[in-house]
Amino acid sequence: MTDVTSAKSARRPHHWRRDLIELAALFTAVAVADAIANLIGHQPDGPYLLVASAVALAATAAFHTWWARRHSHAPPGADSDGADAEPPSVGADEAVETVLWRMRTTVRDAPGTLAALCMALARHRVDILTLQTHPLAEGTVDEFLLRAPAALPAQQLTREISAAGGSATWIERADAHDLVDTPTRVLGLATRTALDAAELPLALRRLLGRCTIHSLPALSITGRPTGESAPVEGVLEDTVMRLRDPSGGVITVERPYLPFTPTEFARARALVELDARLGPRVPRSEDVLTLPEGNEITVRRADQGDLDTALAMHGRCSERTLGLRYHGPVRDADRYLDHLLSPRFGRTLAVQTASGRTVALGHLLWDGDETEVALLVEDDWQRRGIGTELLGRLVALAVEAGCESVYAVTQAHNTGMVAAMRALSLPLDYQIEEGTLVITARLDGAPAQRSAWPGTEPVTRSGAPSHPSALRTEELRRAEELHRTEQLPRAETPSPAEQPERHLRR
Repeated sequence: MTDVTSAKSARRPHHWRRDLIELAALFTAVAVADAIANLIGHQPDGPYLLVASAVALAATAAFHTWWARRHSHAPPGADSDGADAEPPSVGADEAVETVLWRMRTTVRDAPGTLAALCMALARHRVDILTLQTHPLAEGTVDEFLLRAPAALPAQQLTREISAAGGSATWIERADAHDLVDTPTRVLGLATRTALDAAELPLALRRLLGRCTIHSLPALSITGRPTGESAPVEGVLEDTVMRLRDPSGGVITVERPYLPFTPTEFARARALVELDARLGPRVPRSEDVLTLPEGNEITVRRADQGDLDTALAMHGRCSERTLGLRYHGPVRDADRYLDHLLSPRFGRTLAVQTASGRTVALGHLLWDGDETEVALLVEDDWQRRGIGTELLGRLVALAVEAGCESVYAVTQAHNTGMVAAMRALSLPLDYQIEEGTLVITARLDGAPAQRSAWPGTEPVTRSGAPSHPSALRTEELRRAEELHRTEQLPRAETPSPAEQPERHLRR
């Protein structure tokens, strides 16, 4: 905690009323003493009584002084050599380099346990910036955001907390985004979720920290039940949450390195209930772009309401184009669209002509801890830069979502997709998996989105924000952008029944 100078130590101004009262009390005491001395002094044993009274008063004063020093509750003096003496403060010219830590520990639910932790931290000059408590059936989980000297190792800090009564202590380095207080962060996540249904998985991840989230549909792509379900109130099993998906199926949240608390479970369930009450929703802003030959196209968000126009585009695409996109039987391509257009599994961008015909689709799909990008452009509209434009916008959405990388699954002879990935000007990794080419783009330092056609600026038709991030304050934006640097655990590869998008790219 920060040092605060007590107001009691300041010099208080004197008032004439108090001086007058003290003077009156002094004269009264002198008059009383003179009267008692005259009364006793004229007695035969008067002098002896006065001496005995003086000795008794002196003895009483000495005893009172000894008792006060022995049983004083005042803090030790500056020259005290006690083991619990407060360490000397550091002057402004002796600044110490500090680091941020996030720490959780479990303590007994009893008075004084939190005070013991605070004293242990204070002995090592550790400043408590924020504190959250998570009540359990037995005990309490205290979550701290700490500013500690850089020279203090995490192992020593953990040992001190254990000695002060903490157990099951977990600690990791924190970033500046953790300085945003919890109510502000939760309100920001609720706002993003309210504006866009695709934000729910991302909001859960930012709410719960490093975790793996899977959306498991109730029906497979072929229409068969998957058997995935959860009760309305959800299920909490130590390091796993299972929440009922408002669009059907189950949202599974896993965090193997740290058990969830009932408080975190309640927060996640409240966010899912908010999404369920608001129903399907997608931002409806549109950007109008002009192709080099002069034709205008509109780029906008798409959802399951665009299924009919997407199916019509499938009908105009050649078998070769559909085969390059879906890597499987062309006759099954139509089955995938309803899943791909669902905001629960990612975001979709559609390109429409001036007549309202859909000629291209771009998908950004949440795949556990990874993010997949996929493109489909109608044959007659290929080789015009539409795929490159869509891919750049999808990458911009991935950066806004805090993704560390995106990957595309294609074939080596799909030169259009390979060229579009190379046009991103990002570090690329190439890998062959089961006869397909997987291209991964790392988003560290991703450049700002730019149009595929130099000199062309998009014109936004709607005044509504195209993404909920437009409503954030600048402070919250800067803090949340640092979340991209977190290292997320990689998820195990799910089966096609659990993750249909995995099946799609094969």
